[in-house]
Amino acid sequence: MPLGQRAGDNSESRYAGCEILRHTDDIEEALSSSLSAGFDFIVLPLTNPEYRPSKNAGLVPPFCGSDLVFSSTQWSSHVVGRVSDWIELDGDDDVARLDSELVLRKELSWAGHLSVQACLLPTPKAFGCANYARCVNQVLQGLGNMQLWLRLPLQTPEMEEAEATDTEDAAYLKRDPISNRLLNDSWEWWHMFRTLCEYHNQLGVALDITASLPPASAIKRWIGEPLKAAILHTSAFLTNKRGYPCLSKRHQSLITMLFNHSVQVILSGESFHSVGALEYAAENGELGQDNGNSQDPLILYRDYVANLYRKLDPLTTQEQFELGYRDFLQAPLQPLMDNLEAQTYETFEKDATKYDQYQNAVRAALVDRVSDAEASTKTIVSMMVSVSGIMTFKFQVLMVVGAGRGPLVRASLKAAEECGRNLRVYAVEKNPNAVVTLSRLIKMEGWEDLVELVSCDMRHWDAPEQADILVSELLGSFGDNELSPECLDGAQRFLKKDGISIPSSYTSYIGPVTASKLYNDVKSYNDLSHFETAYVVKLHNAAPLAAPQPVFTFVHPTDNTDNRRYKRHVFNFSPDTGSALVHGFGGYFDAVLYKDIHLGIEPSTATPNMFSWFSIFFPLRTPIYVPAGALLELHFWRCVAPTKVWYEWSVTSPTVSPLHNPNGRSYWVGL
Repeated sequence: MPLGQRAGDNSESRYAGCEILRHTDDIEEALSSSLSAGFDFIVLPLTNPEYRPSKNAGLVPPFCGSDLVFSSTQWSSHVVGRVSDWIELDGDDDVARLDSELVLRKELSWAGHLSVQACLLPTPKAFGCANYARCVNQVLQGLGNMQLWLRLPLQTPEMEEAEATDTEDAAYLKRDPISNRLLNDSWEWWHMFRTLCEYHNQLGVALDITASLPPASAIKRWIGEPLKAAILHTSAFLTNKRGYPCLSKRHQSLITMLFNHSVQVILSGESFHSVGALEYAAENGELGQDNGNSQDPLILYRDYVANLYRKLDPLTTQEQFELGYRDFLQAPLQPLMDNLEAQTYETFEKDATKYDQYQNAVRAALVDRVSDAEASTKTIVSMMVSVSGIMTFKFQVLMVVGAGRGPLVRASLKAAEECGRNLRVYAVEKNPNAVVTLSRLIKMEGWEDLVELVSCDMRHWDAPEQADILVSELLGSFGDNELSPECLDGAQRFLKKDGISIPSSYTSYIGPVTASKLYNDVKSYNDLSHFETAYVVKLHNAAPLAAPQPVFTFVHPTDNTDNRRYKRHVFNFSPDTGSALVHGFGGYFDAVLYKDIHLGIEPSTATPNMFSWFSIFFPLRTPIYVPAGALLELHFWRCVAPTKVWYEWSVTSPTVSPLHNPNGRSYWVGL
């Protein structure tokens, strides 16, 4: 049964499994016992560990029972196969190597026949797994829907043994004599193996979690990898005052993080807590109702993990909205070339936080331009002034350029009402379909005397008067990637010399990320152009490897209308993080709407509960390996031509990448 249920959360992390440590012929009892203890699946050895083809020639391999024991649905839903641990494909013994190759193929073939969801592969030898990876890669070329999970220690045995001793630093710094890479960084083992397997998207990771944990920054790298399962050993548990198993705070944080990234927990090992404690817990109702009659020794551990899951914070409205967009590549909008559809407008208009910030900015700007005393005088005493004998109101002029279906018009009028200032609004919109909706909104709200609708591209409009305030929401995920600079440079001719632009400035940010899923998704198109395209994406199974750095800043109004830019970045990778693979760069922005009122998605200052913008992802054609503690040098250009704007990017250290998207050959934004 699932560990629990959160509204909107249908991830795989709801399901927990247990590892059957020893070969058994009674797999029905093994599964029945585990299911009655609340587990959803078992990890089962596929053959008798005594079997060797060279010694048992001609015999039918002693697989774990018949495929008739369970239905195909039970095999696929409740069983993960485990390849024999004894196989040694990179040793010097030819007989053992050939036996290992044959058993690996036979077991994976049998697992495919059973339709199990995945197979757990034994841990590879550090920097000595070429033949093992070759054999696995051969299987992957013809594999059906089954996943292969490579078993790896989160903390290597040598580091675990050296923890908190005088030899800990020496153990960490130990290097492979040939590759000169860190021997005790299991990520390095994974990187070698998956590279030999060509980054195949059916090869994932299952991490063994024991009592010892590496630094938090080293753990976070794994979020960007295809992490499928966490094998949580009973040896990782402590004992609380009442005799029950519990985890340290660091382990709790780790498991919680894994839950939030759809990683399944598999419990493994012997029970270190007595059956007496189990009986006591059952008597006192501390076990799940369905588990009370089971004597499975891992029940207490399973219930503790379930309790951690149930303590997860409920998904926020924003998180529920973002679920379907996580790690899903989308082409950025082309707002000047294309007219947005109603569905797109509707999505953006639901973002109350964004429009609250705009409303706050407009209110602050109005208060600065018209003091309270002046507003009171105009309203009460001399609100009407004579111009050529005609009585008129004194208004602040506000222009919304790119008004869409009217949310910024509404926010601006609300701001004026809140601070008691008089406002006349010009709503400028080029999309004729949005103009229809906006026209009806003006009539429905009774804004005819306050709002003048202009159906025109702001770049070609001749304004009848100049504005006190110019408001726009032309920002893209990278700030300037939807051509806000080009649009506002043209529109600032409407603005008085002392006028205010909202936003007044914005800065793009960029940082290296490891994101194997995104890389594989781009790779699946099998062409160059997709590797030279920027994508809007809600980064989730992606790990930032260094803090984002500012790239380009644009200020409005401005005297400098040359929007070409170039920036060189040097990112320092912390030695504690270990080595990492950079699949691309995450892009973000932060905008100053007015004075201290801002909005943005740069992670360290991101506006809470705002979902109008996701990050932007700039992929690399070939991932860049960055050793522990090394520097990464990135060059980034914003290029402008008469009909388009585009970005180019390249890495020059620690290795050199090709220049991506030269002359905008693959991706550009049309003017």
